[in-house]
Amino acid sequence: IMAYTTIDKSSLHFNTKPYTGTASSNALTGINFQPDWVWIKRRDGTYNHNLYDAVRGVTKEINSNNNNAESTVAQGLTAFGTDGFTLGSDDQSNASGDTFVAWNWKAGTGQGSSNTDGTINTTYTSANTTAGFSIIKYTGSGSAGTVGHGLGVTPDLTIRKKISTTGDWFVHTTLIDSSLDFLKLNTTDAKSNSSLTGFTSSTIGVDGDSSQEILYVFAQKKGYSKFGTYTGNGNADGTFVYTGFKPAFVLQKR
Repeated sequence: IMAYTTIDKSSLHFNTKPYTGTASSNALTGINFQPDWVWIKRRDGTYNHNLYDAVRGVTKEINSNNNNAESTVAQGLTAFGTDGFTLGSDDQSNASGDTFVAWNWKAGTGQGSSNTDGTINTTYTSANTTAGFSIIKYTGSGSAGTVGHGLGVTPDLTIRKKISTTGDWFVHTTLIDSSLDFLKLNTTDAKSNSSLTGFTSSTIGVDGDSSQEILYVFAQKKGYSKFGTYTGNGNADGTFVYTGFKPAFVLQKR
């Protein structure tokens, strides 16, 4: 029996789009909403993971497999539409004949506005309270502080990346043990404990850097999203992980 959910149609908040590159303007539709976060990966070759979002704006690319700063790719993602997005001729996301996948999340349908709940005002916070997902852009103050996430409930997991300079991708969660732990999306490191302020229903803790950063924030929603841990058993018929629904996207890290 599926878990009860207030999200009757999950594809209105997250959707996967496979496509074939054209090396020319490529308008991709059928996503069912304006995607505020688009994660693109070539499937038949070894290109980067290319991430765009409506908060940072079109052509602004970051790569989840490295620690590079944000770059401007004029022929990358060139437009967010009401039912999809448009790509330019850049090989990393639209090489002719290559196969790609784009994972798409809906935040607040656009760039959003400044959130003043934390000790650091955000430049933009775009929040989807129904699906428990928000995108935050802010500039650090040089001292540890907090920023507002706009979800109205305590998040379960955040993904944070410096964009004005190089820096690892930090994945923070309280679900591994009693502390605020972090993993790195772009390395093979094991988890470490964080000294940051934890999560509340209005804010999340951030470090004392003074660079521009982007945050992707997730709060678990029954029947739609699930965050947690499991222990492997080494068997061919491996550990069963109960989510309460059929997942459309699984992100896993040892």
